[in-house]
Amino acid sequence: MPTDLPNLLTLSRIAAIPLLVALVALRTPWGDVGACAVFAAAAITDYFDGKIARQRQTVSGFGRMLDPIADKLLVGAALMVLAGHDRLTGWTLYPAIVILLREILVSGLREYLAGLRIGLPVSRLAKWKTGFQMGALGTLLGGDTAASVLHLSFLPVSLIGEAMLWVAAALTLVTGRTYLEAGLRHAEADPGAAAPETRP
Repeated sequence: MPTDLPNLLTLSRIAAIPLLVALVALRTPWGDVGACAVFAAAAITDYFDGKIARQRQTVSGFGRMLDPIADKLLVGAALMVLAGHDRLTGWTLYPAIVILLREILVSGLREYLAGLRIGLPVSRLAKWKTGFQMGALGTLLGGDTAASVLHLSFLPVSLIGEAMLWVAAALTLVTGRTYLEAGLRHAEADPGAAAPETRP
């Protein structure tokens, strides 16, 4: 049910997005600290909602549907707000584009395979990708401004975030290719394939 704790944790990731955007829009050091904290808390729920659901044996169709949607909304919002406020500039913008396109690709593959009643399991490498991706975005949301008010100016926080984003993008390419190959194999074996519907 949507009111189960795992589903509430998943919904909290979506609810955190407006607060995250508002904090970044403040353009203040403490706003960046808050944005980093909100994103980190939201990212942590991604681990606990599934863990709790499995422990309590309350895995539901609603949760399986909403979990990847919440993840992609959170990641997409973080990437967009960082780019929109000039926090992703120069070469750093390219790994962000790769990550965003991969999210769209995997969503499309999942939608197609769901019609064939075939699941797209999450690989161990994809979990590493998610870890680096969430860590990178949280670090970039905080940035050097948050580091300064937390007395961590000696750390190149933005540089660390950018490096993690590049690692996440590299893992994104590898896992995205794996998922695409799996989708193509099932598409070739689909005897009922027909011309796609025209959509507005």
